[in-house]
Amino acid sequence: MIPKFLKKRIFTAPTATNSPSATDTNSAASTTYAKAPINQLYRKLSGQLLDVAVKPKLLGELPEFEADDQILRFYVLQDYSRSNSILIDLQTQEHKLPPALVGVNDAAHRIKENAAIIFLNHPNAKDNQLSPRLSRLVSAVLQYPDLKVRLVPVSILWGRAPEKEDSLFKLLTADNWEDPSITKQLFNIGVMGRDTFVQFHPPQDLRTIINDNLKGDTEDDTTLDSVATEPSRKVSNNTDNENNASVSPSYSLMAAADGNRELVRTLQQQLTIYLDKQRASMLGPDLSDRRNLVDKLVYSPAIKHAIEAEAEKTGTSVREARLLAKGYANEMVNDYSHSIVRGFYKFLTWLWTQLYDGVEVHHFERVRELAADYELVYVPCHRSHVDYLLLSYVIYKRGLSIPYIAAGDNLDVPVLGPLLRGAVAFYIRRSFRGNALYTAVLREYMHTLITRNTPIEYFIEGGRSRSGRLLPPKMGMLAMTVHSQLRQTNKPVVFIPTYIGYERIMEGGTYVGELKGKPKESESLIGLLKVGHKIERIFGTVHLSFGKPLYLSEFMQKFDVPANSLPPDRTDTPLDDKTSAMVDNIGVKVMQHINKAAVVTPVSLLSLVLLSAPKAALDESSCREQIALYQGLAQQLAYSDDTVITDMSPQQIIDYGIKLKLIERTPHILGDIIQIAGKQAALLSYFRNNILHVFILLSFLAALVARNGRMERSRLNSIAEQLYPFLQSELFLYYPAHSLGDTLDKKVDSLLSHGLIVELGNGMLSVPESNSMCYQQLQVLATPVGQSLERYFMTLALLAQQGSGNLTENEVVDLCHLLGQRLSVLYADDIPDFFDRALFTSFISALTRLDYLQKNEETGVLTFDHRINDIAHHAKYVLTPDMMQILHQVASLDESEITHAITEISNKKQRKFGRKR
Repeated sequence: MIPKFLKKRIFTAPTATNSPSATDTNSAASTTYAKAPINQLYRKLSGQLLDVAVKPKLLGELPEFEADDQILRFYVLQDYSRSNSILIDLQTQEHKLPPALVGVNDAAHRIKENAAIIFLNHPNAKDNQLSPRLSRLVSAVLQYPDLKVRLVPVSILWGRAPEKEDSLFKLLTADNWEDPSITKQLFNIGVMGRDTFVQFHPPQDLRTIINDNLKGDTEDDTTLDSVATEPSRKVSNNTDNENNASVSPSYSLMAAADGNRELVRTLQQQLTIYLDKQRASMLGPDLSDRRNLVDKLVYSPAIKHAIEAEAEKTGTSVREARLLAKGYANEMVNDYSHSIVRGFYKFLTWLWTQLYDGVEVHHFERVRELAADYELVYVPCHRSHVDYLLLSYVIYKRGLSIPYIAAGDNLDVPVLGPLLRGAVAFYIRRSFRGNALYTAVLREYMHTLITRNTPIEYFIEGGRSRSGRLLPPKMGMLAMTVHSQLRQTNKPVVFIPTYIGYERIMEGGTYVGELKGKPKESESLIGLLKVGHKIERIFGTVHLSFGKPLYLSEFMQKFDVPANSLPPDRTDTPLDDKTSAMVDNIGVKVMQHINKAAVVTPVSLLSLVLLSAPKAALDESSCREQIALYQGLAQQLAYSDDTVITDMSPQQIIDYGIKLKLIERTPHILGDIIQIAGKQAALLSYFRNNILHVFILLSFLAALVARNGRMERSRLNSIAEQLYPFLQSELFLYYPAHSLGDTLDKKVDSLLSHGLIVELGNGMLSVPESNSMCYQQLQVLATPVGQSLERYFMTLALLAQQGSGNLTENEVVDLCHLLGQRLSVLYADDIPDFFDRALFTSFISALTRLDYLQKNEETGVLTFDHRINDIAHHAKYVLTPDMMQILHQVASLDESEITHAITEISNKKQRKFGRKR
């Protein structure tokens, strides 16, 4: 045990009293807080002892300091604690930051402090707990206009368990220890030492903070001058001020601080609130016991009203309806357990090293900047069941509280279900349309989470994408979020679109089977165990990219939706037309921002190149050139500032694909051949589709020129503008229609600069020489858009053949799905893009939205006019005559075939529904 008198010296020993020489009177310097050997020994020994017991983890980024020796830097901690002081000192040494337990000596500005740490709540503080050091620094800044002081707020967490409401345990772990009470320090060091976290927040300029406050408190400029000159008058009245300054200039400033009490109190309060918010963003809100939370839900005014309405509607008693509501609440409510979260964290840390070469995270700092002041709603794309764990792991590892995730109740299986509920999940039914009481309970639970500032995550697509494209957004959870915000405003809501990209996925094989029509496998413990044999496989690198935030307040302003416009004690108030339109717009913008944040990985580039090549193979030299071309196109005219392009060289990308066993190299005397490995083509189409939106307009323009040999630039733009809405709907392209012409011109210029097309003059564009490398590259680039246009043409051909008013929307989608399966097997190497039902649904929706199709609301029957043929006419500019003939033949079904197909599809759906029940 260190003697008590030694521990006191670290904080009370005076600084060196020698007067500075003339050469250093104008410079700020840091000197050891006490040159006495005993204090140096104490610092060294105490640091070594704490270093043995405590292994802190750094959260976030290290602060960046200007390269200016005249700047004084102080670390701001919320509560006084010896252990915290030593811990910060160790961290500053480890990360080569300005030291914390070192005296700050600036003779030019009469500052001598024995340490570079400010405690907002200090045991020696007087005058209603004002920090003495902060008071002295404020006075110095006001007195000396050239003084530069940076404050670095620091958060220290001894454990990351969210506090329980009315918990006695948090009394033991409270960090506001006063001097001689070391019991709590020893408890935290012994119990929480291996679960300690430190985060340095961005430096803040003290003068800027002061000026902002003074400007807000005065109507003229005289206050700033009077406060700033007050210290100099008090010092000048002291006849011994120079001698006193040489002994301890800090104390000469103490009197000046008396005139700045309100200012210091305001600054201290602001810093305290800032650190409180940062702590809340890392820990999350205090937790209610699950049983109490369920009771609060059931007896809330909103649910009481819903229960009474349910009882009246069904003819049951209020007690029975309340029990039903309580059962619904028990189905969904999360049961957070920090021990389970820590267990998952340790397990996943091991698992990721077994499965992946790494987890790369992009643009996370934009999330950290919002966490303290906003209600975060993460809206990621949904690729795999791993998404749940991966996103939570990344958020937790980087120091923010993990979000509560809306998970389908299909995951609530034995063993896994309770574990996920204890970590991240609250379960909701896959379908609850028409169940008013269940909807009310879910809305109230969402409202409770949002008003308690709990981060939330839900997959806006509603399910995992089987094709690698984004699915059309489901607006249910989004509407509930908006509904909650309009009932009661606490923190403003911000949506965080999040892109998740894999280079291999565990479910790849089952996805292809499900697209082909195989029934979806139900989640179970046995299914979970079957995944175990895949752990030794190589799954490459995973990428998480956080897109540009979307602020709900900005959408409310755009759509003129007033805040607090819904009754706070009701869940059944419907959204008006303006608000519903706003929800739809938010959904589309979320999808567009997810695509903007896409990561063009080595695997996705390889997939895009090889699946566009004849026989899915290229000689290695051509493969390298095509990869380099795509990288150049993506970098020269970036899809978005958020889009990330792999920095691997083309040769490294090829070698990487071989390592993952997705492609293979076939040696040949005239040059090695790179081709897709056996049975991997369908899987690689998934990864190609992840980035298809980045290149789709370039591919479309390339196809128009390549298929026609030459074309006027104006004609090219006209055709592209006619078909763009369908590509936009399918791939969630963000280019607005009103400025599409400018976008197309830039894309054409990019193709010209790479030599893929040539300009003949008078606005005429042409293909390059047919025996040139550029011509071959143009043909490969033109291929990806073809499959989308083939699906469009096949759908239009089916509609035209069957005639207006003869098929419903569902029948068209079902028939196109069957035709796509047949086409894929016969002509397209079994690529699943042709029979993805979601793509046909998206195309029909786009036709309806653009008024090419009209839908009877009662029968669902589709009607149309000659304009359908006008759209199909444009396909001839991209599709070859042979392909158009094939699509016509495939889509040619007589009445008996139509009837038989619809009957079989209906029977299959009934059997599937029966199995679910």
